Amino acid sequence: MSKRKGFIMKHILCILFVFLVGIPGLFASPRQGSVKVFILAGQSNMEGAGKIEGDPKRNGGKGSLSHLVENSQKHKHLKDKDGKWSARDDVFIWYLGRKGKLAPGFGARPSAIGPEYAFGHVMGDAIKEPVLLIKTAWGGKSLQKDFRPPSSGGDPGPYYKEMIGHVKDVLGKLGENFPELEGRGHEVVGFGWHQGWNDGCGMPATLEYEKNLANFVRDVRKDLGVKNLPFVIADSGFGGVKQKVDRRLLIRKAQAAPETYPEFKGNVDCVQTAGFFRPAEESPSRQGYHWNGNAETYYLIGEAMGEAMKKLCAK
Repeated sequence: MSKRKGFIMKHILCILFVFLVGIPGLFASPRQGSVKVFILAGQSNMEGAGKIEGDPKRNGGKGSLSHLVENSQKHKHLKDKDGKWSARDDVFIWYLGRKGKLAPGFGARPSAIGPEYAFGHVMGDAIKEPVLLIKTAWGGKSLQKDFRPPSSGGDPGPYYKEMIGHVKDVLGKLGENFPELEGRGHEVVGFGWHQGWNDGCGMPATLEYEKNLANFVRDVRKDLGVKNLPFVIADSGFGGVKQKVDRRLLIRKAQAAPETYPEFKGNVDCVQTAGFFRPAEESPSRQGYHWNGNAETYYLIGEAMGEAMKKLCAK
């Protein structure tokens, strides 16, 4: 190659390099920045009973996640081109020792989903940094006793303490739990709550719920060191709009009350979920208190929580 041709070639390569470097994100690692952390807590309906696969013999599989994807264009993205469930590379989840990339299977059992699934998709789409969901949920637990916040007096709930302990432990071992996030900082940016069945089983706990929930918000913020941490509550809408049990309706009212407090204005929101209830005939089970195992319902709850969280985080 002549010196002139060599010079021209080097010149072209330099121009090409400058051009490529100028394309935003071409050489950048995906999802730069600190990890945005959301905590999801509650009892069995935060654990999640939304069936991934339905029983074709029962009702054609209605109410399962597979049925939803097969019959809704909006949800086609949940499976890849080969028909397998997609896992997100930008959203991670830790749920009482189970951990990995967000995908179906982080419900109460690996065969189910909870609100975390759609919530994670909403937040992953909205945030440019990596997202981590820390889910601490146990079935059959009350706010009055099991999750009792310290400022409500009496003995703090053992699951309140365990919840806070898990969050701190997971974040303290972030790189160990998720090698993909090694070396990154983290920021707790939101909290989601879906609970209420146990307290609604007796009037004393029902009447105490509003006070305990407000104290729960205050104490979580204090113990995690995040002032005005955005807090989304998904109310106990199982039974749908036809719910008539007074205790259940009072729990819903108590769950909606804190967002009206001056101190919580703009940083607490309650999502109404009764409209997401689906009848047993369109669902995998007849357990109304578990939303009849309907995956669409759990997806809608998580989606609504995510949309509410987006608005709070934008303020």
